[in-house]
Amino acid sequence: MEILLENILVYGGVLLFCFVIVFIYLRRQKRESKAVEAKIEKAKLNGLFEPISLHPVIDVNSCIRTGACILACPERDILGIRNGKATTINASRCIGHGACFHACPTHAISLCIGTEKRGVDIPHVNQNFETNMPGIFIAGELGGMGLIKNAVEQGRQAIENIVKMSKSQHSADYDIIIVGAGPAGISASLTAKKNSLKFITLEQDTLGGTVFTFPRSKIVMTSAMDLPLFGKVKLFETSKTELLELWKKVLSQNGINIRENSKVENILTENGQFKVETKTGEQFTTRNVLLSIGRRGSPRKLNVPGEDTEKVAYRLLEPEEIHKKNILVVGGGDSAIESAMLLADENCVTLSYRNDVFQRIKPKNNERINEAIEKGKVKVMFSTNVEKIEPDKVLIRDNDGKMINLENDLVYIFAGGELPIQFLEKAGIKITKKFGEAILKHK
Repeated sequence: MEILLENILVYGGVLLFCFVIVFIYLRRQKRESKAVEAKIEKAKLNGLFEPISLHPVIDVNSCIRTGACILACPERDILGIRNGKATTINASRCIGHGACFHACPTHAISLCIGTEKRGVDIPHVNQNFETNMPGIFIAGELGGMGLIKNAVEQGRQAIENIVKMSKSQHSADYDIIIVGAGPAGISASLTAKKNSLKFITLEQDTLGGTVFTFPRSKIVMTSAMDLPLFGKVKLFETSKTELLELWKKVLSQNGINIRENSKVENILTENGQFKVETKTGEQFTTRNVLLSIGRRGSPRKLNVPGEDTEKVAYRLLEPEEIHKKNILVVGGGDSAIESAMLLADENCVTLSYRNDVFQRIKPKNNERINEAIEKGKVKVMFSTNVEKIEPDKVLIRDNDGKMINLENDLVYIFAGGELPIQFLEKAGIKITKKFGEAILKHK
């Protein structure tokens, strides 16, 4: 009898202990869910809940609440746990690096572009990065993958797929012509060299592509990447200058020369191969073409009087050279915020943004700009649009129709870029509008 009583007490104690643990767990889960729900409501109120570009979509039937996706994400409050399942919070701030996609142990996350209501124009490509035009491939930002690490990986994979698919004999000048020397183009060039392909890389501006246009001190990479013919790049908080120097070093060591200032104007199909024509009149023939030109074919303009004057620019290259100027920065993305912050110490900076809240900026940038506003270092004019740019001032109109005269020396416009649709369609490449479709998912 005593043994039975002892067993009852032991098992009863174990059951009680388990009950307490489960109770504490469920209570904690409920508390965490409420906190996430509050963040979602705040994100909806601030216009940050709906995704703008590449973003994670969670299959709740596969999610087992490990939290690995949240830990892997270098941004803050993009993902959270609600009712035992992962969910997006500030989806519009996602920068599409895909860390959550790779971290999920049950493959419950896909990376999608566009939403059911808002489509995004993307060139049609298959799993080999080949477009509807056999022999023309796309890698990097143009195909929806904008982060440096992802673009580097796509550039490598695209070339490796071309090697597997290529015919042994052809009469063209090159096995492949790589258009664009940004992250994807550089990676593709190194991979082409590794596979002993006959190739040439054409860049319309300067080595680095879009990265070159970033301000000198801008942090451009925050995660490691594998660079062909070099290995693991373990630099973190990497600046533009550091990354460009690394690329120059690796290209030089492997005897690769990038043809800068060679803008491709036409890609023509000719006898089962391609003829590539540049703006300077050069012509090359090739068996394959890889486009790694980015989505911003040309900067989007405001189309207002005075925009064509010398005081207006669409990129900030040397902020340390600008002092004691009245500067207007136009835009509400990371480029606009970061440029305004770089100029604020030595100049009087005003930022004009057409919306009433910053919608897709990194949390760190959001903190910095709010701190700068509080300290009076940057003046932000929400819900405003530039009407006219004059030699010594800018005319800005708010949503109430009030016109504001702003004393001004320089104007920097960061309104995004326009997808080079005409160039792509002329080459025969099909453009499709993606409405929440997965461009990266586990098989």
